[in-house]
Amino acid sequence: MSRLAQTAGLTDIQQEILSTVRDFVDKEIIPVATELEHRDEYPQQIVDGLKELGLFGLMIPEEYGGLGESLLTYALCVEEIARGWMSVSGIINTHFIVAYMLKQHGTQEQKDTFLPRMAAGEVRGAFSMSEPGLGSDVSAITSKGVKDGDEYVLNGQKMWLTNGGTSTLVAVLCRSDEGHPEGTAPHKSMTTFLVEKEPGFGEVRPGLTIPGKIDKMGYKGVDTTELIMDGLRIPANRVLGGVTGRGFYQMMDGVEVGRVNVAARGCGVAQRAFELGVSYAQQRHTFGKAIAQHQAIQFKLAEMATKVEAAHAMMVNAARKKDSGERNDLEAGMAKYLASEYCKEVVEDAFRIHGGYGFSKEYEIERLYREAPMLLIGEGTAEIQKMIIGRRLLEEYRFQD
Repeated sequence: MSRLAQTAGLTDIQQEILSTVRDFVDKEIIPVATELEHRDEYPQQIVDGLKELGLFGLMIPEEYGGLGESLLTYALCVEEIARGWMSVSGIINTHFIVAYMLKQHGTQEQKDTFLPRMAAGEVRGAFSMSEPGLGSDVSAITSKGVKDGDEYVLNGQKMWLTNGGTSTLVAVLCRSDEGHPEGTAPHKSMTTFLVEKEPGFGEVRPGLTIPGKIDKMGYKGVDTTELIMDGLRIPANRVLGGVTGRGFYQMMDGVEVGRVNVAARGCGVAQRAFELGVSYAQQRHTFGKAIAQHQAIQFKLAEMATKVEAAHAMMVNAARKKDSGERNDLEAGMAKYLASEYCKEVVEDAFRIHGGYGFSKEYEIERLYREAPMLLIGEGTAEIQKMIIGRRLLEEYRFQD
């Protein structure tokens, strides 16, 4: 077990789960990750293994067939999985955001319908906020849901769906002006719709099209897609929570979980980059000795390890805050910001330690070097995190005249 990124105060059950996941990562993911990534191949065998381990139901309550574990346990599992291959952690992330939103905000009928099948991995979740011209401005969403009898008709184009092709349940955020008069604040006239679909690409149900995968620099294997709604009809009982106008708040609650997840992914990728760097530094010799014996390399390793530890500590703190039931947008924003930035820096330092070999596709660090930038963008850019952090700090440290 690594000396770095240890977590104090875990229960025996948590330690057993993490040990099982770590063993799975070492045996089933790391040996095949780079080859699958280079082929941009969906890791079906790995996903099947995660189903057998029960990880798709990790945070789903026991009454629905899940393990009923905490966000902290989930985040630590994500850290281990991302250490093996970040794309695999992405496959379960959006699934868990949707499951969390259902658990927190769904009607009883929605929970009974979806959560047991999500826990078993039979229903796979994806969630959709972003649009082609949207970026971080969620209030500018143009996709719309209009009530028509006992149904809603959805139209619009969404972007950057992780699991867009393989998922069978998508939580989609749309504008819904019904019951919200003109002039209502944009975030108060948004609704989350639960859209069931067939897996695959093309027209996956009438009115819903999932074009092919978006070709990306990194984060390969997992399918990232658009989603196009053209007269898509959804029953009224598929409005999350049964009431319109609450979609923005539901999504933001889910995104807080997602930000902890992205922080955990950054921790996992950084840890793997450190492992690769410290190992290579002891094997590569220059000027008559291993480069690990050169002071410049030792300084670099010291900085890398310190960043791994700091990011892990902040991620754990954010997860524990959410588990306590307290507001954690400040902690989640800080953790996501720090972990993604430190991940980029640790990966680049490991890349430099490898020298010219780091540029070769034969070495794992080349894959990590292409994957790390996604974490700078996913679940909100660094600039968005700093806005959230700054506003919350001003609330906490309000000047009293």
